[in-house]
Amino acid sequence: MDFGIGIASASDSWKAAQRAEALGFTHAWFYDTQMITADPFVAMAAAAIKTSKIRLGTGVLVPSNRIAAVTANAFATLNGLAPGRVDFGIGTGFSARRAMGLGAMRLADMEEYIRIVYALLAGETVDTNIEGKRRKIRFLNPEIGLFNTKDPIPLHISAYGPKSQALTAKLNANWKCFIQDVSGGLAAIEGMQQAWRDAGHAAGDLYATAWVCGCVLQPGESADSPRAMAQAGPRAATLLHRAADVDQQGWDNTMKVAEEGIADAVAGYVEMARGFEPSDARYLFNHRGHFVFVKPEERRFVTAELIRRTTFTATEQELRQRVAALRDAGWNQLVIPITPGQESAIDDWARIRDAFA
Repeated sequence: MDFGIGIASASDSWKAAQRAEALGFTHAWFYDTQMITADPFVAMAAAAIKTSKIRLGTGVLVPSNRIAAVTANAFATLNGLAPGRVDFGIGTGFSARRAMGLGAMRLADMEEYIRIVYALLAGETVDTNIEGKRRKIRFLNPEIGLFNTKDPIPLHISAYGPKSQALTAKLNANWKCFIQDVSGGLAAIEGMQQAWRDAGHAAGDLYATAWVCGCVLQPGESADSPRAMAQAGPRAATLLHRAADVDQQGWDNTMKVAEEGIADAVAGYVEMARGFEPSDARYLFNHRGHFVFVKPEERRFVTAELIRRTTFTATEQELRQRVAALRDAGWNQLVIPITPGQESAIDDWARIRDAFA
């Protein structure tokens, strides 16, 4: 089983990728959330220079953030720095778009974007819409070696619902998604495996990546200890942010959690969020700290129960059992997002990784 880390893109996030590589992790995924973290391609370029084996990918790129030609160029450039160890992770947008007051983009638009990027990387002339007009574009002189279009760049699609999973299978792409618990992970991969079979693919050809946030608890440590709050709390808080988005924007919540034991916390946050300023853009404060820290105003709603229900926060022994269940169900990679300032968690999760080496 492969193990990766998720990285909040920063000018020095190469250090986390370097440490993960030294500990045997196979992948480093960089966030593409331009209002919250730094630029992923700049961060990946630094990591490419500072590492030699670990794969580097976008986790995940959102098409509306940059035009397809720029993305194709960025991947080809990165591929020159780290030949053959670059991955293209893509999704319709959650954090990156909601932080700007936008919902997810259309699947059809993402599919067209993928088509353009890979056609350019293949050296083709592409007919595409630019500024309202159809234009033909292609890389004009790839043969002079300014970037690398020769080594393959695998596609990984973030997909939750039946339609996006069907698209993943249609494009014969690798698949990734967040999961919160083992039962949810088993249900998710069963759905993707069915879509994969429906597309006529061999079951063993699906490469599935589960993103799981959490904290490896020390004996007797609570799920809301300061360390667990710093490492797992930001993920738990995203459930609160999603609930506020539903209340204020009507955006769909693709990561539903049974409300037993957490309903009061969710309702309390939603009520507080109705007072966020500015009143015409409450999403700005709602998504402040999103996935990177727990903001002081929401701390009282991020309870131990919320953390337990939304993350893999447990003892080392329990986590090994959970990971084994995911592996046996067909998951190929486990990605653990690392919150800024908590890079020591890489060493904690390395002990879990070692059990599956």
